[in-house]
Amino acid sequence: VDPDHETNQLPTTCTDCHTQNTWAPSTFDHSSFYPLLGAHATIANQCTQCHINGNYSTTPNTCVGCHQADYNNTTNPDHQTQQFPSDCTDCHSQDAWIPSSFNHSSFYPLTGAHALIADDCIMCHTSGNYNTTPSTCVGCHQTDFNTASNPNHISLNFATDCVSCHTTAVGWQPASMPNHDDFYILDGAHLVIANQCNDCHNGNYNNTPNTCYGCHTQDYNTTVDPSHLIQQYPTDCTICHNQAAWIPSSFDHSDFYALTGAHSSISNDCIACHNGNYSSTPNTCSGCHMPDFNSASNPNHNTLGLSNVCTTCHTTDPDWEPALFPQHNSVWVITGAHSSLDCVDCHNGNYNNTPTTCFGCHQSDYNATNNPDHQSAQFPTNCTMCHNQNAWDPSTFDHDNQYFPIYSGKHDNEWDVCADCHFNPNNYSQFTCIDCHEHDNQSEVTADHNGVNGFQYNSNACYSCHPDGEE
Repeated sequence: VDPDHETNQLPTTCTDCHTQNTWAPSTFDHSSFYPLLGAHATIANQCTQCHINGNYSTTPNTCVGCHQADYNNTTNPDHQTQQFPSDCTDCHSQDAWIPSSFNHSSFYPLTGAHALIADDCIMCHTSGNYNTTPSTCVGCHQTDFNTASNPNHISLNFATDCVSCHTTAVGWQPASMPNHDDFYILDGAHLVIANQCNDCHNGNYNNTPNTCYGCHTQDYNTTVDPSHLIQQYPTDCTICHNQAAWIPSSFDHSDFYALTGAHSSISNDCIACHNGNYSSTPNTCSGCHMPDFNSASNPNHNTLGLSNVCTTCHTTDPDWEPALFPQHNSVWVITGAHSSLDCVDCHNGNYNNTPTTCFGCHQSDYNATNNPDHQSAQFPTNCTMCHNQNAWDPSTFDHDNQYFPIYSGKHDNEWDVCADCHFNPNNYSQFTCIDCHEHDNQSEVTADHNGVNGFQYNSNACYSCHPDGEE
């Protein structure tokens, strides 16, 4: 009865299980044919459960050999429709048919869109192939890669490692592209839209521009403060803008040329200086104003050999005024009363033929002076002999103390004009004593100086002995 040979229809070939040494225990070891484990162990004495109709010679030793009906009738998932392999041990053990011991994640995790087809195995395991199904994305999706046109993965030489840009999310989205920097670095404001690819690509990933202007032409064209289009700004946006923000502009004109004075009023009229050329615009005054230099006539800069370093004389104030002229001292030293004058006071608009002598400017003063009367007295025209730039009046000339007393002593009122003594109007260092009063007779003068050692009959000798005009 253990087991019941008759009920279990055991074969009558006793030697299959027994020997003559002893009837029990039996020498039969079922494990040598098929190990009875798990659920099978519970029916170890119910041999006909597996050996139907007493068939012990051709009983299958595979799971499906006994469980083909179970395989065919299983609907969750449908093994037959999904063309599951018939090697039941791939998914089941003898412990229990349910739950299945199969863990798909040990081969390939089913996430995202794959999770939605977890029970539709044939979608991936086509033709019932469960042995060589690829475990990489491209293994299944090579066709998707090859036919992708937006962007064209092949022409752009994308990697076939799909996970570098995609997840298993439905529709491959979102697509993260870690090598976007190879095409365009997303920084600043662009980072905010890094996952909103359509904002830049608009569905076109093959011909998307990789320059600012390529995307921002409309911004460039419609900007009015200042008008980029009218001012013919360069289309290299990075000169003035960065990705942090379009506004405020990062451009500082002072880095190139400080806009001050008259330039400030045209700071938004860029074309006035650049004329559409922003790459080689001069950063020196003469670079832009050489025609002004060449055509200047008052004064004539070329004739006077003035420096073309405009800042030597000018600021950026309107109309070049005031003009500072540090070179003036090489022409005329401005001191004293001249320091407070405006240029026009002396030049009267003429900077090319302005005299460089006092008399050249002050001839009318010379002619009109009557105390003393310069013209009548035939004073020299070298004004610096008697005057300086501090003031015309009082004169710095003191004839009595510096040279000879003519306004005091015996010579006071004894002369009418300077020429009475200074016979050479061009050289007042020359004078005569012997042409006046009684000294016109050399013999008398010589007689008067009888006994005077070293006497000479000439004016210099007279002055040497009589420097104050006294006897």
